[in-house]
Amino acid sequence: MQVLQKVRGRTDRGGSVCGQTPGLRWCTARHPGARSSAEQHHRQYGPVSPHLKALVSDHALIDAISQIDTVPAEATRLFHGRGGRFPGFEHLALDCFPPVWLLTSFQPLVDDELASIQAALAARVEQLSPGQPFNLVYQQRDDARADTRLLCGQVPEVHEVPAQGARYRVHLLRGTNHGFFLDMAEGHRWVREHVAARPGLKVLNLFAYTCAFSVVALQAGARQVINMDMAGGALSIGKQNHHLNGLTQGASFWPHDVFSSWGKIGRGGPYDLIIVDPPSYQKGSFVAEKDYARLVRRLPDLLMHGGHALLCLNSPKLGPAFLQDLVAAEAPELTFVERVANPAVYDDVSSDRSLKVLVYRAPEAPAVG
Repeated sequence: MQVLQKVRGRTDRGGSVCGQTPGLRWCTARHPGARSSAEQHHRQYGPVSPHLKALVSDHALIDAISQIDTVPAEATRLFHGRGGRFPGFEHLALDCFPPVWLLTSFQPLVDDELASIQAALAARVEQLSPGQPFNLVYQQRDDARADTRLLCGQVPEVHEVPAQGARYRVHLLRGTNHGFFLDMAEGHRWVREHVAARPGLKVLNLFAYTCAFSVVALQAGARQVINMDMAGGALSIGKQNHHLNGLTQGASFWPHDVFSSWGKIGRGGPYDLIIVDPPSYQKGSFVAEKDYARLVRRLPDLLMHGGHALLCLNSPKLGPAFLQDLVAAEAPELTFVERVANPAVYDDVSSDRSLKVLVYRAPEAPAVG
């Protein structure tokens, strides 16, 4: 296998090998799959810092790791601190993009905490899948930038992950968006089921990014999907995703600014399904509070009679009422159908803060005679 980065016996601070610092060995002893006890560690390596002991004995992520019952075969999130269900651990997230694990922190982690998480995960993977390589990427984010490091193992040069019967290209070692949004799993499922029940639909996918919605729709039987996103690089990956899934017909890729392309969009319509999944804030291109209304007011003219719109918004500051009020003001003829539930792991103490995926329906054609 070709790899982008590889670690073989990498030496960390203190002269240890990847995943094998004394602190890590002690932590491993505290979790299933370890070969030695904490007492053995004490005899072998000396006393453990009180800080590390406290981290391991009362750490929500490490507890969640100990309860993983299988190594995921599909891309998935396993711990979602940002939902607020684990007070004190809101900064942490753990994902698996097989065969690589991704640990994300939205604030700096002390060395002991990072080491203990790494060791607990390595031990659990070894227990569940003995001999399986352990690959871990760590990303620390803040408002200004992201620092991404390969902590252990390797990342495939061409990294493809399965999800709901499809495969997607991802890139974990650059940027904060990795090519596939795990939190949209139920949105993808809704589109798959909706299209499968109505084969031959024409779909408009706005802010398409890497075109996961398009892959799902075409697999389910859509006749045509138009993918529009001003990020040509993302659309290029989207094209690769279609080829990866054997989808050689039915998809169009328009690298345009949505707001400058209403004429072309209109000529391509009308559409049976319109998917709107913009960033909540992207300087210079989209600000939800200002720009989402400009999208919503176009929907009635673009939708087929009886067509559907899937409106998505991932902003903790804006609840579902924001979208509902916009539709009531800008497209009152559309009827609210449902809010698509988020994956259970993304449960939030406030549903208003979590991802919003709302379904609307256009009116049926007037009865003749």
